[in-house]
Amino acid sequence: MPRFSVIVPAYKVQAYLHECLESVLGQSYPDLELIAVDDCSPDACGAIIDEFAARDARVLPVHLPENVGLGRARNAGLERATGDYLIFLDSDDSLTPDALHAIADRLKETDEPDVLVYDYARTYWSGEVVRNQVSAQLTEEGPAPFRLEERPGLLRLLMVVWNKAYRREFVERAGLAFPPGYYEDTPWTYPALMSAETIATLDRVCVHYRQRRHGSILGTSSRKHFDVFAQYDRVFAHVDAHPELDRWRPVLFRRMVDHLSTVFVKRGRLPRGARAEFLRKARAHYRRYRVPGGVPAGGGARLRHALVRFGAHRTYRLLSFLSRTRKRALRLSTGLLRGARGAVLQFHYRVQLRLPLRADRAVFSSYWGRGHGCNPGALESAFRTFAPHVRTAWIAHLEHHHTVPAATRRVRPGTAGYWTALARSKYLVNNVNFDRRLVKRPGQIMIQTQHGTPLKRMGLDLQDRPAAARGTDFAELLRGTDKWDYCLSANRHSTLVWERAFPSSYTTLEYGMPRNDVFLKAISADVARLRETLGIPAGAIAVLYAPTYRDYRSSRHGTLDLDRVLRRLGPRFVVLTRAHPTFGAPLPDTAGGRVIDVSGHPSIESLCLASDALVTDYSSLMFDYAGLDRPIVVHADDWEAYEAARGTYFDLRAFPPGAVARSEDELIDIFATGHWRGSRSSQLRAAFRERFCPYDDGRAAERVVRRVVLGETAGLPPFVPFAERHPVPSAAAALPRAAGSAPPQGAPAAAPRTTVPAPGGAVPLTETL
Repeated sequence: MPRFSVIVPAYKVQAYLHECLESVLGQSYPDLELIAVDDCSPDACGAIIDEFAARDARVLPVHLPENVGLGRARNAGLERATGDYLIFLDSDDSLTPDALHAIADRLKETDEPDVLVYDYARTYWSGEVVRNQVSAQLTEEGPAPFRLEERPGLLRLLMVVWNKAYRREFVERAGLAFPPGYYEDTPWTYPALMSAETIATLDRVCVHYRQRRHGSILGTSSRKHFDVFAQYDRVFAHVDAHPELDRWRPVLFRRMVDHLSTVFVKRGRLPRGARAEFLRKARAHYRRYRVPGGVPAGGGARLRHALVRFGAHRTYRLLSFLSRTRKRALRLSTGLLRGARGAVLQFHYRVQLRLPLRADRAVFSSYWGRGHGCNPGALESAFRTFAPHVRTAWIAHLEHHHTVPAATRRVRPGTAGYWTALARSKYLVNNVNFDRRLVKRPGQIMIQTQHGTPLKRMGLDLQDRPAAARGTDFAELLRGTDKWDYCLSANRHSTLVWERAFPSSYTTLEYGMPRNDVFLKAISADVARLRETLGIPAGAIAVLYAPTYRDYRSSRHGTLDLDRVLRRLGPRFVVLTRAHPTFGAPLPDTAGGRVIDVSGHPSIESLCLASDALVTDYSSLMFDYAGLDRPIVVHADDWEAYEAARGTYFDLRAFPPGAVARSEDELIDIFATGHWRGSRSSQLRAAFRERFCPYDDGRAAERVVRRVVLGETAGLPPFVPFAERHPVPSAAAALPRAAGSAPPQGAPAAAPRTTVPAPGGAVPLTETL
């Protein structure tokens, strides 16, 4: 018996059917049967299905003697299904790579729920890909599985059958089947979700929902749109037959009214002569199914309810017109004020561009206005040390001003001071691009520091990855790149990537990452102080957990059950969790205080110094951390999906910086046995460090300033050989090791260095060195 029965009804889709069937059969999870139903299609659909069946025994062809419509064609597939779970796929849509593998894993994680809801993305004929706008409802946080009353927001999702996997035993027990006519998904999906004892979600795009150039059948003008009334009759009949579902009547009533009004107001769906009749039937349904609590509180939804309740089409059109007019007037007035302010600022900027350039000024920023840090932060400190005649300013939003050193001028984005700084500063330093309206003046020098070594694809290399590119304007990207004078690189790999992904005439400075200089300058006293500040218990092994974001997920990615991991490893371990900035929220803490959230800490370098090991997936942080020569463990539980969505420059599993875990259990085993800091891990890290950290010797920022600002082309600080570099050891280096792990590697005594003074407030460690 297969794990999945994938049911694909086909009718007049010969141009898309091949891609659909290939997307199923090409899945990395092969335990499936593909039931392809030819709904007496007049084109070549039947022949295409037979061709697939001839070459793959998993394909079960079904040829219906007459056209019965989408719902009954699905029923024909249901009758022949033998899989544990049922998956429906429309024949012009497709499964994304590794979708079934992700679904199977999530089903196992959530104890075989009755229904698993997953995400989709609309794929347009123009090539544009747009993810479901309410995908936040699919978050995997919280208990799972659950019942619908615990997550009623799921009813906000598109009520279709093909974004869910259904346990076949549940479907048979609930007596679910598809009715004839349009909107056949309605009397299936609502009863399925309301009746399910257990539901789970998967925050992953598993289906590409094709948007054809000439629209779908539901967008055509026909009296068949009247079928929507019978479908809601079936939904409420199901509730009548199951009194325990009465609590859902208000929600179903609101959804019905929204649906009926949508059908009515969508242009071209109803024949002109049938619109009045449709509104009369809608009014009758409103009166038949109205219940207390079913009418929304206000806004546009209330207006739609008034349309259906009273059938007052002309009144609805008038009120809609007045509402739209009011909103446009508000937008216009707001836009005029914003435009006037913007025009004044741009006039100010143009005036400043005509004034002399200030050779003694430099302006810095990082990550679109966040705080002092990363490579620009290290360079700003180096400017004040090695080129003190240059006055520095830092662009940051007000909430990040506390991170900026007192000696540095603070500038808010979008202000007159901001535009003055951009117009008249000789040096412009950023790890992303400045405002696209920036005019690069003759004599200005722009330094693009980048923010790490690239594992995932970047720049022009994303042109064939629409999910990752997310509407990137590549022409604008190149215009920004053309403003660069220098681009920093940590290694030869980065140099080759930058020059291909961001092609222009800039000069690459292969000097190392300035932000990593602190790893060679800090001492053990700094590490101890940082650990105390973060609340890391004495004698504990602190693991920094820093997962990156996923282009195929909307919510933060954290597949590790940290509570379980720490419970298995014992009280000796604590975890510092660092959520990716795009998540906008910390990772969950369920481990009774042994998980320390450091997502808001201003300096990732300080967190690296405080930790004893790094656990990450595909974050570029691993390249920086390798310069510390501390253990790194890669948690690559979804490499295939990540590679399919984003693309990478090399297979991390084949050349890792340490041990690789492909599951949570493997990760636990790596730490429990001591392999995380064993001899094999050290060998992998050494090879990785040699390839990606050849210039991270503590003097990268100095080289940049001497070359770019002081004009020194010869006599720059030579690169320190690996044997002579002594990164500050971790606090765990002196702790006894587990049985079977390698003996401690004694670090040579480093030359005396000045202890870093304790900062007052949240000041990055890079600033105090």
